[in-house]
Amino acid sequence: MVMAIKIGLEIHCQLTGLQSKLFCSCHCDYRDREPNSNVCPICYGLPGTLPLLNQKALEFSSMISFALGCKIPSKILFYRKNYFYLDLPKNFQITQYNAYGITSIGVDGKLEYGDGKCARIRRVQLEEDPGRLVYGESNIDRSFYTLIDYNRAGVPLVEIITEPDFTDPKDVRIFLNKITSAIEHLGVCNTRLEGSVRCDANISIEGGKRVEIKNIGSFRETEKALNYEITRQKTMSIHEIEIKAETRHWDDSRKVTKQARAKEEEQDYRYFPEPDIPTVILGNEFLSSLKTKIPELPDDRKSRFIKDYRLSEHVSQVLIDNKELADFFESAVKIYSSPKEIANWIVSELMRVMDVNHHKYSKEERSLFSDLKVEPKHIAELAKLVDQNTINRNTAKKILNQIIKNGEMPAQLVEEANASTIDDSKVISEAIESIFKSEESAVKDARQNPNAANFLLGKIMQLTKGRVDPQIALDLIKKKLIETN
Repeated sequence: MVMAIKIGLEIHCQLTGLQSKLFCSCHCDYRDREPNSNVCPICYGLPGTLPLLNQKALEFSSMISFALGCKIPSKILFYRKNYFYLDLPKNFQITQYNAYGITSIGVDGKLEYGDGKCARIRRVQLEEDPGRLVYGESNIDRSFYTLIDYNRAGVPLVEIITEPDFTDPKDVRIFLNKITSAIEHLGVCNTRLEGSVRCDANISIEGGKRVEIKNIGSFRETEKALNYEITRQKTMSIHEIEIKAETRHWDDSRKVTKQARAKEEEQDYRYFPEPDIPTVILGNEFLSSLKTKIPELPDDRKSRFIKDYRLSEHVSQVLIDNKELADFFESAVKIYSSPKEIANWIVSELMRVMDVNHHKYSKEERSLFSDLKVEPKHIAELAKLVDQNTINRNTAKKILNQIIKNGEMPAQLVEEANASTIDDSKVISEAIESIFKSEESAVKDARQNPNAANFLLGKIMQLTKGRVDPQIALDLIKKKLIETN
């Protein structure tokens, strides 16, 4: 039985590019600080304190709205979202809510992703992040106590809420990667920092109520959590067990969702306009000037890579999916203008090493280049040496592995190892003569079957430690086979 699936997302993006919190002068960067040291009376909401809106946060959140194709209203409002929870010292959160007209920072957007698919953006809202709950034993089930760190409370947060336009967890992951790439290109958030981008997912199957999944640590885990929840809900539906509206937490260690609490409805939050923050009038001048500050976005960058660098659509997509990688590529091209060769080395060879390296580091350290000594100048010079036929590709691959470990320049490594390509016909012919004497049976096979010449070429490469020009060597092997037949 086919059951319709609906998935909607709530993506939380911290504006880590800011210096201070949303409503006070406490540091936006709360990481690596002593617990509860990055707080002030405004963070706690003590009597007599007043929030002061961070204007730069308005600018950053508007840029995100533009990037997601949202409409930005001429005026915005903030609301109090009331509910008791340990990580909210005020017992309410200052957020946005479209109650009296459109008053959130963005609305009615859409973002294309994957192969021509599109997801609608219901709204983008600017709000304050709550504090952090730290569980003993790092597990909510086994913990005998909960610690609260309010350092994060008040950090500027943009929440991106989609319509329930997803039916496949794989599409969700592709979409989240697209959102992350856009945010990185805007420069408003360092997505590599722990907790800087988080996602809650709402999911329901036909005939069932909506379930929200929280506490998901990564986009890869989001896909796993959704797959598990789809299976759970379908199984319950088949056995005619009621699917309740609830909030469930993702257990990363056991790879299951588990009930956290009953799902609140919007009326439970008792939204009302924040009395201490007046209506903010954005105005045409603010919005017009903002458009000039928006940098090149991923889709535009991809089009430029295809047009200006003559890269394939696939390679261009791989590069722009991660701004750090795309920047690395363009830096290398500025040093040596061979875009296709440089892109090939990055996508085919360097990313393979990066992927292995990536898994050795925790989330907050997950730069693609963590512990790698390679820089754009290295790839540029390596591409140049191959283009000039100074070294062949096999030698270049070995040199790349050395560069990654010690950061030496390719030309220096070639000189030290005497690894330049052998293209002297006389030298290659001497190597062929030696192989023909030691591999007589293979020579006989090659005279009968031309494809067997590749075996002889392999022996030549082995003898010369991969330094001979393979095309020249193969041509000379075929010539000698005819001459000696």
